[in-house]
Amino acid sequence: MRRILLPFCMVLGATLLGACGSAPREDVPSRAATPEQTDLPPMKAFSVAHPEPPSRSNRDIYRDFLELSFQLESGRQLDRFSRFEGPISIRVTGSPPPSLMPDLNRLVTRLRREAGIDIGRVRGRNASITIEAVSRADIRQFLPKAACFVVPNVSSLQEYRSARHSRQTNWSDLVERERIAIFVPGDSSPQEVRDCLHEELAQALGPLNDLYRLPDSVFNDDNVHTVLTGFDMLILRAYYAPELQAGMTREQVASRLPAILSRLNQRGDSIAPRALKATPRPWIRAIQTALGPGASSGQRRRAAQEALSIARSQGWRDHRLAFSHFALGRLTQMSDPDFALGQFLAAERIYAQTPGTELHRAYSASQLAAYAISQGRSAEALRLIEPYKAMAERHENAALLATLMMLEAEALDLAGRPAEAQAIRLDSIGWARYGFGADWAVRAKLREISALSPQKEPNG
Repeated sequence: MRRILLPFCMVLGATLLGACGSAPREDVPSRAATPEQTDLPPMKAFSVAHPEPPSRSNRDIYRDFLELSFQLESGRQLDRFSRFEGPISIRVTGSPPPSLMPDLNRLVTRLRREAGIDIGRVRGRNASITIEAVSRADIRQFLPKAACFVVPNVSSLQEYRSARHSRQTNWSDLVERERIAIFVPGDSSPQEVRDCLHEELAQALGPLNDLYRLPDSVFNDDNVHTVLTGFDMLILRAYYAPELQAGMTREQVASRLPAILSRLNQRGDSIAPRALKATPRPWIRAIQTALGPGASSGQRRRAAQEALSIARSQGWRDHRLAFSHFALGRLTQMSDPDFALGQFLAAERIYAQTPGTELHRAYSASQLAAYAISQGRSAEALRLIEPYKAMAERHENAALLATLMMLEAEALDLAGRPAEAQAIRLDSIGWARYGFGADWAVRAKLREISALSPQKEPNG
């Protein structure tokens, strides 16, 4: 299991804004998270979580739970239910950046409160879960396309190096979990480190699979949601329900799961199921080729077109069809801006009709607002941005929030309101330092968004 290098928004240029979140992780040097001398405002951080309870049928969640829990991302089926039994301890080793401990403490508190898991940090040599902060270069030695990853039955990168080709690290052989290691990049932006903590700790504790059909979960490789959602906490609470135990078969878990979900999520019994179709492997491969590292621009575009073709042939009308349009828009915005704009508009129309995609719409809004700014339409840009700043903050996405605020500042400048623009731009920098990391990355983002304005020179 790993957080793959599949960012939802990439920097592809300033004709349209391709940078809703961060630059492509494979294309930028390490964003050191260590303290530095700076004249920028202090970094901001989130303090209060705002998880929303899942708003779908327990019959859908029943299917989701079983597919998440009894299948690997490769598609391989698992014979037995796997989890920790008893209290779970966590320790941190390596070279953690200053932001890691506060973010980990917040996450552990949420897991205890929202998922009911008996979990806590320890300082000793032995722990159920070891989080080792290493360099991104160390991670790429083992998984070139991964931002971070999690491995069973080891406690250090050195131990994994010796055991990586043995059955010791095979998830399919695991029944009762006793010892797991998570490797996170200590030299990345605070937000990327935190995102890794949420996704990899969730998989260390619970399901090992990801499902693209989930619109409201970190158990989805589209990386739209970066912190554990209300749905994720429900899945983990059910995962550690007393009615279940390590070693159960799929049939045994399936027989007990309806009662567990009814107890934990009563409102889900009264919601009609949507029963979204399964996601075929060819679409997954096409999306990963289009948005992941290692492919040429032509290969990426062809893969995005293939993903859109598959989505249409499947008859989808959900967020996966919208995401296919969005991906194609991202990959054509430099070569054919008008075509890309049409793809972003198509994505927005579908998201607007799909429950649970408010955060997806925030990304679409940033693309459309960037285009409006490049055309000098400040009022349109402000209208697009305003509803989604609070959404980005509620979902604790500092990179997205900073981007929206920087766009808002450019739109205000265009509208002849420079004092308001400067105040918002200054406020955005604290979030940008959390979302993008080092000062040079923050300043690069400011320059990139400033270049959208028709009032400024290309390098202004």
